Amino acid sequence: MSAGERIVAEYGFWKSPITADLVAGKSIRLSEPTLDGGEVYWLEGRPAEGGRTALVRRGRDGNVRDLLEAPLSVRSGVHEYGGGAYTVLDGTVYFSEARDRLLNRLSPDGRSQALTAKGPQRYADLEVDAARDRIIAVCEDHSESGREAQQSLVAIASGPEIQPVRCLLKGSDFYSNPRVSPDGARLCWLQWQHPNMPWDGTELWVGNLGADGGLREREKVAGGANESIFQPQWSPSGELHYVSDRTGYWNLYRHDGSASPLHEREAEFGLPQWVFRMSTYGFARDGRILAAYCEHGRWSLGLLDGSGELDPIHTPYSQVDSITVRGTEAVFRAASQTESPALVRMDLGSRRIETLRESAEIPEHARRFFSHPSSEYFRAGDGTPVHAFLYKPCNPDFEAPPEEKPPLIIRVHGGPTAAASDALSLTVQFWTSRGFALADLNYGGSTGFGRAYRERLNGQWGVVDVEDTVAAARHFVSQGQADEDRLIVKGGSAGGYTALCCLAFRDVFAAGASYYGISELTGLAEETHKFESRYHDTLIGEWPAQEALFRERSPLGVAGQVKAPVIFFQGSDDPVVPKAQTEAMVVALRLSGVPAAYYLFEGESHGFKEAVHIRQALEAELGFYATMLLRMGVRS
Repeated sequence: MSAGERIVAEYGFWKSPITADLVAGKSIRLSEPTLDGGEVYWLEGRPAEGGRTALVRRGRDGNVRDLLEAPLSVRSGVHEYGGGAYTVLDGTVYFSEARDRLLNRLSPDGRSQALTAKGPQRYADLEVDAARDRIIAVCEDHSESGREAQQSLVAIASGPEIQPVRCLLKGSDFYSNPRVSPDGARLCWLQWQHPNMPWDGTELWVGNLGADGGLREREKVAGGANESIFQPQWSPSGELHYVSDRTGYWNLYRHDGSASPLHEREAEFGLPQWVFRMSTYGFARDGRILAAYCEHGRWSLGLLDGSGELDPIHTPYSQVDSITVRGTEAVFRAASQTESPALVRMDLGSRRIETLRESAEIPEHARRFFSHPSSEYFRAGDGTPVHAFLYKPCNPDFEAPPEEKPPLIIRVHGGPTAAASDALSLTVQFWTSRGFALADLNYGGSTGFGRAYRERLNGQWGVVDVEDTVAAARHFVSQGQADEDRLIVKGGSAGGYTALCCLAFRDVFAAGASYYGISELTGLAEETHKFESRYHDTLIGEWPAQEALFRERSPLGVAGQVKAPVIFFQGSDDPVVPKAQTEAMVVALRLSGVPAAYYLFEGESHGFKEAVHIRQALEAELGFYATMLLRMGVRS
């Protein structure tokens, strides 16, 4: 092939340097950055090491090293999704180890010591109570068989010998965000009850810490059943701040006897609290607040002063989270359309940015193959504007035959309370560089667009999300961006449920893929873990009172209506969507004559962590779609 000449080949069959091995084996997951005395700590999820989550430190001299040797892994397991599995103060790290769930102390000299005894308890959202030489944490107790796990706020002595864990507070279904005030005199925390999820409604409480370390004079200061509070945090001077969606958007507030808004804006300064220790803001030494906020699906940074003025900080990033600030220095996780997620350090004075750690090793030549998304709105059936990021096929070495339109993958995110992002995803580029168009959909129920948009899904899960997915497919077909005969729908977890519903209840898509997707809602209601065990009350209705509605919206019950081939991927140890549910759907499809491929990955949970499985899934999915395209008469 001469220079500049492009190979003509059908969409979906282009060759690309963005391989499944590059996606799986050369990428890591970065989370929970922390600043401590000029050193930066963070967690790295490493698929190439069997999914281990490593604890990493970058010293003052710039040297980066692991603090725990393999196979030790840092994870809490509370709410199953975890988060908040470590904290650090003055070089001493406190962490939860993934295998035995013990809480440990790692001294600056490298010595590790268990602070809790072995048992059915898990610990998360760790907070150092330095004045009392202890750790305050959320404890999830799984000791009573046949009963849902019980949560409490507890104190754990950090001395040289294991001491009994002390309960500070219990009685609520859920707790999070225990934070000690700078003077050590007060503790704030969030609590909420079934059936609420934390983005539905939470309560912010404050209590005095007595001389004996117990909680005294507790008071609810904000929140309720219909107000979501996010990230309560004390300022350096001891003023309590938090994010609330009482106006319809998550905005920042200061508690000074009442709720004082700092900057009212139709933007989201908060996130759905799927894991612990999430952070979108932090306090600088001069009292200003470095905050991230989302508008129309894209995130920005700004400095908020005491008068409520927001000074935008111009960066290349469209995704920013996990903010931690000390003095004039900030560290956060950020990504853009051209750069995968990275840990970034910013000097708040000069606003100079330094990348500390990248999540992916991307060969320079591969960047020529990146598709850059456009932000698109279209109308749902009820007239509501719905959002998606559209990626067109992109490969400098190939072009399609004249007049051919590309197959389109509609990717449905999980949650369903989550969001699609336009940040660089090698998984997305894997598809677009092979000639697929891909629409990353923010259907009704997604976050980043205000509470009303999120609540479009209330009582309508399996309806609104399906209608929005179908509307997206039809919109992009009408715009000439996709071949209406080669539409594909895929998703993971709740996104897998929506994908299966699209295939079962609507005859629009030619194929589908379900990653640990829900196929039977009655099984979900009866078997899933505590955190999500009443999620369906809001999304569908109460169980078992509305059992008929659960069955009506379950793809498994109408598997005979599915006409398109489907590929399934499932973890053997999934506590959220048990493998028996997926296998029942596979059997039902095969009995009705529908091609159904099934891949079970041993040792995987809800979301795949091992490189070998991530790679196998991508390659199998690609082969499955290729077969589907060939069956429709497209030849490679």
